[in-house]
Amino acid sequence: MTGSLPLPNRILDIANGYWATALLGVATQHSLFTHLQAGVDTAEQLAAKTGLSQRGVQTLLDGVVGLGLVETSDGSYRNTPEADLYLVEGQPTDLGGFARLKLAEMDKLVGRLDVFSAGGPLADPMVEVADNPHWAKVAPAIAASSVKVAETAVDLLGLRESGEISILDVGGGSGIFSSTWLEANPAARSTQLDWGPINAIARRLLEERSVADRFTCIDGDFHTVGLTDAAYDIALYSHVAHQEGPEENVAVFTRLRASLKPGGTLVVCDYVVEDDRSGPPFPLMFASEMLLKSQRGGTWRRADYRAWLTEAGFSDVSFHPTPSPATLIIAK
Repeated sequence: MTGSLPLPNRILDIANGYWATALLGVATQHSLFTHLQAGVDTAEQLAAKTGLSQRGVQTLLDGVVGLGLVETSDGSYRNTPEADLYLVEGQPTDLGGFARLKLAEMDKLVGRLDVFSAGGPLADPMVEVADNPHWAKVAPAIAASSVKVAETAVDLLGLRESGEISILDVGGGSGIFSSTWLEANPAARSTQLDWGPINAIARRLLEERSVADRFTCIDGDFHTVGLTDAAYDIALYSHVAHQEGPEENVAVFTRLRASLKPGGTLVVCDYVVEDDRSGPPFPLMFASEMLLKSQRGGTWRRADYRAWLTEAGFSDVSFHPTPSPATLIIAK
């Protein structure tokens, strides 16, 4: 009888999830994965390199081994391929900034979880303020998570063979989609519509990738900035819909439909849940982030997007998985 009962291990892992946030955040703060890739591979060497205590380094190494991010053999350590790709500094896929962002947010959660009773933020919503310094950290931090998604979209849309196209990137943040798409298509041009401080971040990325000569910005709130009718071949709305309520998303989709040339395409990238709300796990859990930080946001179902896009005038809507928790929605 006892053997057929479920084990408590998964519940314990979930309840102690803050250990993982802390371990990953501290490890990236001290460039642990970068040092390991460079060959600094023992606890003694890492303590000397990072300035951490010997006991602290050993505990940190034990923790990241437990997380499956580092492997050990005969007292030396090495990154897993996953850590080499996503946690080594200087790479376009480096998620270390995101890990440190989440570490900093741990303290802020204390006393704020009454949002589940209140039904929304207890203070001003973080995601709806143009000059919130929150964005200066968030936009670059999450860029790495969108690299593979932007590359997936290149293939889905056939961008390499599209020739001279015009792209509107709404709420483009770091500019990772525009930079990836312009690299793939040397004849394309992109315009990012976002708040001024965010566009400044995007310009830096496009300059680093030597495609800024085909990139322009419109500073302002995408809810109210006027858009030229029939001006763009592709409009992108990435990781914005989860910050908005249903009516706001329909209104934006309607405006974007009008901004597209005949036969144009709208691309929506976001965390999408199944119609019966049974999964996937990450989008379901991400809804709590929106409860904490936005007044009306959430993670929306496929049926929601299909209904909103149909109401906005699109007749062909398809959903495409990506190498991340995000889904690409293509509407024509």
